[in-house]
Amino acid sequence: MFRKRAKRTRELNTELNITAFMNLMVVLVPFLLITAVFSQVSILDLNLPGTGAAQEQLMEEPPKALEVIVRKDRLELVERASGSLRAVPNVEDGYDFKTLNEILQQVKSQDDFKDETTITLLLEEDIEYDVLIQTMDAVRLMKQESSDDQGKVIVYNELFPDISIGSAPPDADATEKQP
Repeated sequence: MFRKRAKRTRELNTELNITAFMNLMVVLVPFLLITAVFSQVSILDLNLPGTGAAQEQLMEEPPKALEVIVRKDRLELVERASGSLRAVPNVEDGYDFKTLNEILQQVKSQDDFKDETTITLLLEEDIEYDVLIQTMDAVRLMKQESSDDQGKVIVYNELFPDISIGSAPPDADATEKQP
């Protein structure tokens, strides 16, 4: 009468459909390779302040230490022992890095600073990162142009390549103006 039906097990042949994944990889891999070529990172070496062990060494004559203080309205070139050397006021479109570079070239030509390679950049709060990078570029290299029989030749020489950074001291001019 009633027959027991035997359950048939069906074998399912299922294959993964990886066509969409392969299409994604065909587009994504070349895109990543192309963008990796165009994103180049430049690394700037900085000398960060030490822990104080070097400061404990006593010297007969304090070393010459140049500082560039970046203020909101000007750039100041300061020699740590003697005080301010020169202030470079802002021009209408921002900081005057060209004048700063020319002043540093004059300072570098003096006998006191001929062998000096270090300089410290001191920035006030809220100074933009771009200003820091442009200041580093202005103090690091000097551009010299010369002509020869083949035309104009541009040579970059080092000014002060060993750069340290820090926070600027309070502005003495601003505190004098406040009542």
